[in-house]
Amino acid sequence: MKPQLAALAAVLATAPFFVAHADEGLWLFNSFPKEMVAGKYHFQVTDAFLNHLQLASVRFNNGGSGSFVSQFGLLFTNHHVGLDCIQKLSTAEHDYAANGFYATNHAAEAQCPDLEVNVLLRIRDVTAEVKGAAKDAANPAEANKQRKAAMSQIEKSCTAETGHRCDVVTLYSGGVYNLYEYKKYTDVRLVFAPEFDIAQFGGDPDNFTYPRFDLDFAFFRAYENGKPAEVKDWLRWSHAGVKDKELTFVSGNPGATGRLATYAELVFSRDTAYPLLYDRLGSLIAAIEAYRAQSEENGRVGKENLFSVQNSYKAYTGFLVGLRDPVLMKEKLDRETKLRAAIAGDSEKQKQFGALWDDVAAAYAQYRGFYAQQFLFERAPSYGSDLFGIARAVLRYAGETHKPNAERMREYAESNLPAVEQAMYSTEPLTDSMEIAVLANYFAFLRGHLGEDDATVKAVLNGQTPEQAATGYVTTSKLKDVAERKRLAKDLDAVMASEDGMIRLARLLDGPARKYRKEYEDKVEAVLIQSKAKLAQARFAVYGTSEYPDATFTLRLTYGPVVGYKDAAGKQVPYTTTLDGLYKRATGVEPFKLPQRWLDAKGELDLSTPYNFVTTTDTHGGNSGSPTVDEKNELIGILFDGNLESLPNRFVFTDTISRSVHVASQGIIEALRKVYKADRVVKELGME
Repeated sequence: MKPQLAALAAVLATAPFFVAHADEGLWLFNSFPKEMVAGKYHFQVTDAFLNHLQLASVRFNNGGSGSFVSQFGLLFTNHHVGLDCIQKLSTAEHDYAANGFYATNHAAEAQCPDLEVNVLLRIRDVTAEVKGAAKDAANPAEANKQRKAAMSQIEKSCTAETGHRCDVVTLYSGGVYNLYEYKKYTDVRLVFAPEFDIAQFGGDPDNFTYPRFDLDFAFFRAYENGKPAEVKDWLRWSHAGVKDKELTFVSGNPGATGRLATYAELVFSRDTAYPLLYDRLGSLIAAIEAYRAQSEENGRVGKENLFSVQNSYKAYTGFLVGLRDPVLMKEKLDRETKLRAAIAGDSEKQKQFGALWDDVAAAYAQYRGFYAQQFLFERAPSYGSDLFGIARAVLRYAGETHKPNAERMREYAESNLPAVEQAMYSTEPLTDSMEIAVLANYFAFLRGHLGEDDATVKAVLNGQTPEQAATGYVTTSKLKDVAERKRLAKDLDAVMASEDGMIRLARLLDGPARKYRKEYEDKVEAVLIQSKAKLAQARFAVYGTSEYPDATFTLRLTYGPVVGYKDAAGKQVPYTTTLDGLYKRATGVEPFKLPQRWLDAKGELDLSTPYNFVTTTDTHGGNSGSPTVDEKNELIGILFDGNLESLPNRFVFTDTISRSVHVASQGIIEALRKVYKADRVVKELGME
């Protein structure tokens, strides 16, 4: 175990996991605890405050968050959220990931191949419609199908009526269903990005740590009808910047948490799901590192892929440390035991809810028997391979769009097809050698975990080595040609008869993938939604309706002060780092190497300027790029990470020493002015 992870384990073994006054909560905008904030911080959060922040916040469809920061559609997010686009715009001649990017005028702003951002406009409760559709179902599997059909129909009607993106969001594991209506922008262009070496300063060693010295931000712009979008709600840049002890708010889209998970669910994650994913990520990291080491160009091509996988790997390291900590697991079990005792104390509640925990445990016991196959064939076969993701999308698009809307896979429902098409027809660059490397790793992983006698493994390899098979599939494919993708996606007969290498691979995997997906939906998901929806009712019956739902990659609002902490060794960690600390941390050797322009500009900078800072705000993966605002609703920073101690907050929240990590607004302006001379951006932010 790495020293920092050993320290994390030691902290978890002694830290209290229930803090009565913690600023916990991934709050929905339509049920934000205004009274709680007013009582503790003497600040009244108004409806106008919430509405403005909601409409100024955006979701990046590649898994991050952001915000509008000017009336002309200027978007503010993390460099690591924008890195996918930055990498896709880069070439061997113009490596914007390595060297940075700055458009000196609108005409120079570079369009991302497949990026979509969403602004949440409205939320409507559709629980009765979704649940009502399944009221006469004969069994849980049929009820699950009917609920999904109803969700697809609600989304279709909403999109037809409004022209917006519409998603039915499952909250409280099926206890509540809300319809989220989004304005979407599909013409998104890169405006400014710093160099990778300063944006991700410290690399993997410093990831999920603090003190920190990263300039992890980038600017994009939303366009409509070929012109910069005009927006009414955008966040003004604070002239004061971040201050110690001030109250902050973070608006963003956390991806997934397990705060309301049952003990059986956590045991399944600890013993079955996470270890397999962890092994998969570790194997892929080794393959990409080996690929990148082969040449300078390979190093460039594989940079973003490696960064993404390493980030996930380290996150799951922290999650597993939490799940393997007996104190955390006892805390979860004690909370569940207390709730079950409260239910058992009321005969009517016991009759209605008493068996639910056992039903959930039984579903996970079934899932354990085929989880590996479902994960490897259906959930994550294309990890690292953009070309396989395209091939699967083309195959399934052709098949699913021939079905009635209610019978399709949810991701191919009519309301979601524009998003599918944007990704499927992306003009992103695809590199054969990169694709071969990651597919060969996947095939070897399949063989290692399922055995060489597995029917699908045999079919995929067809007597070849993983490297030979991957080379054959990639080099006999024409899917790098967008026109070919469009031809096949619109013609089911053509895609089923195609001899294209990647389409053949997608067909080989599609049969078992669909088989295990159906088994999961009918035997596990159907039971979980039915049982956990009732569990939500049980919690409401005992604790009331003031609890927030687990994260669902939808807009949430969290709050907490700017405040330092004492680390596991008892050392006081200040609330902010400074530019002076950045230069002291730099060694000249990656990942602690500064770009040349930073070395040249040192004498011009105010080295006391706040750079990164920490808050107690309750954030999680997906919050990356979230705006950090003060009581004036002005922007004082941007969230980009958490410390290692925050990772177990996925399951149980504590703010004793866990912290969210942000880039300070002052540090960003100092860099834009004096290092990058990005006067156009500084002026647009109102900071000239």
